[in-house]
Amino acid sequence: MEDDQPAPAADAVNLFGFSPRWWSGPEWKRTNEPAEEPEPSHLNTFNSSGMFHNVSPDKLSVRYVGCGQHGYDVGAVQANCPAPTRRIVYYFEIKVKNAGQHGRIGIGFTPKEYDLRKQPGWDPNSCGYHGDDGYLYHGSGKRYRFGPTFTSGDTVGAGINYAFPQFFFTKNGELVGNVVKDIKGPLFPTIALHSQNEEVTVNFGKQPFLFDIKALELEERQKVRVLIEKEYLTPTVSVQIIRSYLLHYGYQDTLDSFDVESESMHPQVTRENGVEEEGCAYALRHRKILRQLVKNGDIDSVFQKIKEWYPQILQNQELLEAVGYARAELSRFFPIKSYADLLEETMSLLAYDDPQKSCVGYLLEDSHREYVADAVNAIVLSTNPNMSDPRNYLYSCLEKLLRQLIACFSQRRALNNNEGQELRLPVELEINHGSG
Repeated sequence: MEDDQPAPAADAVNLFGFSPRWWSGPEWKRTNEPAEEPEPSHLNTFNSSGMFHNVSPDKLSVRYVGCGQHGYDVGAVQANCPAPTRRIVYYFEIKVKNAGQHGRIGIGFTPKEYDLRKQPGWDPNSCGYHGDDGYLYHGSGKRYRFGPTFTSGDTVGAGINYAFPQFFFTKNGELVGNVVKDIKGPLFPTIALHSQNEEVTVNFGKQPFLFDIKALELEERQKVRVLIEKEYLTPTVSVQIIRSYLLHYGYQDTLDSFDVESESMHPQVTRENGVEEEGCAYALRHRKILRQLVKNGDIDSVFQKIKEWYPQILQNQELLEAVGYARAELSRFFPIKSYADLLEETMSLLAYDDPQKSCVGYLLEDSHREYVADAVNAIVLSTNPNMSDPRNYLYSCLEKLLRQLIACFSQRRALNNNEGQELRLPVELEINHGSG
């Protein structure tokens, strides 16, 4: 029917929804890199109780010089910045060089305004593991039998597990235990000394940890994966999602091959669960042809076919401005940040004898032709009178699901005081592919 019946008039299609796909190589690299977040690197000895002095100029070793005769003669010191939160776990270690007279050394986390004349865990909103008795202190009046004592020569670590909010502590490379993290707000890695000659060195990650923190990260990822895999999905859901993607983007040949294979695996496949099959199949053959022409670089034929099949599209002034970027109207797009870098790099192709080998040669790769083909595909879909939601022009069901996943992940972080690893799909897909 797509050859015999003229398509209805198309409304303006907002192609700015595709602008992230047109980012330059450096822009994509910046997008996939984790957001910069300050990490503790040394001890903040200026904000301390004054019961110790620096042993090393790098501010990674401290020694107690107080008398330690009173409860508030503690020499506590925090890291130079709070523990980072956009990750699965954070961890640091101390090496006890000298346990001193009584071994009253503590390690843990405290808020910025904490009284540094007290051990971590003595006051609210703090938590600490203490070497002289092996107790865990978790706020005013709360202490628990937790683990072994520690003394000279021992390496002790403290961390935060953001995936399942917990504090955890280690001794000599082994996990001692954990406790629920019920404290909100920025928390600073903290160590405390409380008897003569006590001395420790702290490691914020510049040196390898004795405890295998990478193994713990992997274990926590696996726990999340197990929880996800426990959720039941009907066997045909994945088939439906893949079909909708192939239909949406006009990959007709791939769709035909996929149907043959899936029919042998799932002969009772039903096309339900809200997959708008009829809408996705609109103008499928035309969209397949247009995509192939774009991939072949035959833009003249693309315009010719559009003019023949969907003349109303080329009557849209907004579209004419977009596709006429090489004319006098080009200057209109430079103020638009989404296009500015791309246009500048595109024009720079003219300066090279062999543009494919230039620093902007990525613009001539097949992947960028795919982006153009996606835009043409969206414009054709916009002529479908039965597709009322403009978002259906731009995104397949699979892409909508990924957007929903990101939204759910963001909401989960918001409920967890914006702590825990941010969802970065390229990284997650690479990790899951490698572990699968």
